[in-house]
Amino acid sequence: MLDTSLFGAALKKEGFDFYSGVPCSFLKDLINYAVNEAEYVMAANEGDGAAVCAGAWLGGRRPVLLMQNSGLGNAVSPLTSLNAVFRIPVLGFVSLRGEAGLGDEPQHELMGLITGKMLEVMDIEWAFLSPDMDTALAQLAGASKYLREGKPFFYVVKKGTFSKVALKDDKKPPAFTDRPCRMDMLRALKEGGGEDAVYLATTGFTGRELYELGDDPNNLYMVGSLGCVSSLGLGLSLARPDKKIIVIDGDGSILMRTGSLGVNSYYKPASLLHVLLDNRCHETTGGQFTVSAGVNYPLLATAFGYPRSITVQSPEELKEESAAWKRDGGLLFIHAPIRTGSPEHLARPLVKPPQVASRLRSFLGVTQ
Repeated sequence: MLDTSLFGAALKKEGFDFYSGVPCSFLKDLINYAVNEAEYVMAANEGDGAAVCAGAWLGGRRPVLLMQNSGLGNAVSPLTSLNAVFRIPVLGFVSLRGEAGLGDEPQHELMGLITGKMLEVMDIEWAFLSPDMDTALAQLAGASKYLREGKPFFYVVKKGTFSKVALKDDKKPPAFTDRPCRMDMLRALKEGGGEDAVYLATTGFTGRELYELGDDPNNLYMVGSLGCVSSLGLGLSLARPDKKIIVIDGDGSILMRTGSLGVNSYYKPASLLHVLLDNRCHETTGGQFTVSAGVNYPLLATAFGYPRSITVQSPEELKEESAAWKRDGGLLFIHAPIRTGSPEHLARPLVKPPQVASRLRSFLGVTQ
């Protein structure tokens, strides 16, 4: 295991003091070091992080790009059409979720097999980051050769590579402390939306807590595809305007693909309720901040064209508003601030994603 603070200090000595990217639990300690001791830009998605790093390099900095391998796809466009075209180097760290034999979550299985292949197809040199400090520093020296040639170099990081680094108190997210918990809000939403609605839960604790409340055939627990849940809801709502579709989003998710709000509002589905549970942090990948504290979400949704956007402060309000939407239909955006935290020993869904999809189609009466 690498001493993260010593390795970070070695990076800083080589001039790498500017970081950007999206959190991953495998990289959380290096991210925490970067937030604590360097300049870290929390990107909305991995492609934006790559572009931020490219801009920093143009300005004379030596940037570091951090991401989960599931987000490597988001970075393909800038890595191949910005960095490659302009010969802009970047030192990248990408986690190896879904490593063979690791027993990881199903959404990581395919990416675990093809992470190295994707880097190779993009003509990016890479190496597994050694957990031995001397070897890792030698690797860093080797990476510098490619960076001097205007090429990216990526480390692929396995689980347990970095030692623990806690966020400093003044670097922790400006979280809500006096707000309801996620579980209470989900319970209220289910009560207001009723048994006939379809519930689409974004990636992370939201889907797991929805599962904890009761595994129903009208639930879909998103895995991977962060930011795509409202687009999934739009497609389903347009295909089935006779059904009430409830999207349960998160702040990290909605920030990753904010443009979907404009698409949702343009097509104005007949009965789509878009609920944002906002705790201002990437809770499942280390608790680092999102930029949510600076966003007025109801105003944002209104600006994108949602006919009605509101904030609720309590489970009772959420239950009341969702029940009214169930009666009236239409497109509604609800911003619901919540505090951080999840139940201890939170279960993971035992039902596999293909089964979740199949039984939801059965619930909807789809036979073909």
